Amino acid sequence: MFPIQDDAPRRGIPIATYGLILINVFVFFIEISLPPAQLEQVVHLFGVIPARFTTSLAGLYEPFPGFKYITLLTAMFLHGGWVHIFGNMWTLWIFGDNVEDRMGSGRFLLFYLLCGVAASVFHIYLHPYSTVPVIGASGAISGVLGAYYALFPLARIVVMIPIFIFPFFFELPAVLYLAWWFSLQVFSGTLSIVHGPLAGPVAWWAHVGGFVTGLVLHRLFCLGRRCRVWKDECMPWGVQSFFDERINH
Repeated sequence: MFPIQDDAPRRGIPIATYGLILINVFVFFIEISLPPAQLEQVVHLFGVIPARFTTSLAGLYEPFPGFKYITLLTAMFLHGGWVHIFGNMWTLWIFGDNVEDRMGSGRFLLFYLLCGVAASVFHIYLHPYSTVPVIGASGAISGVLGAYYALFPLARIVVMIPIFIFPFFFELPAVLYLAWWFSLQVFSGTLSIVHGPLAGPVAWWAHVGGFVTGLVLHRLFCLGRRCRVWKDECMPWGVQSFFDERINH
């Protein structure tokens, strides 16, 4: 199921969300302008390689001591292809604006980066000796999905399922769509541990770690935020809409 749009309201311009999308796209165009050999070097240098953190393997170059910790940030701005960048940025476009609206732009940016770092740490913990670089914004965006799950459970998500060559569109409550998405990550992550490469070159457990981090920590980034109409802005959208309707009528 591929998300197309949601119906959760927002009040302001999501500056941080738009900025993150622009930065990721800008970096991606730099990536595709590089010769393949140089691009591979960039990915290995700035991507998260778990073995850098858990072993002292020769050949894992670091320009200076402690550089590996910087990769926890740089890795989330690199992508492995058009499908990778499009899928991540489209998801951030749909879900990021509403979460940013609840938190405020500055807090949302910090929240996003924290979820991305936590996702990489989770992946390192589950695959401590891997020498394969992990790149992409998926972990950070998974944290945004975790926050959205808690804040907008009754929002409606329009999803598309391709059946043969025909796209089918229908609506789901966010709580069901995101529960399905999270279950898929856990299932695929389990396969990646049991069967290794057969599960595909995706850091599934980074997605799980990011989602859980966003779900657990989102309230901290909403503290002190107030709704212009009724109560605390961190209240789930469906509940807030229920009371707004009662107030308006």
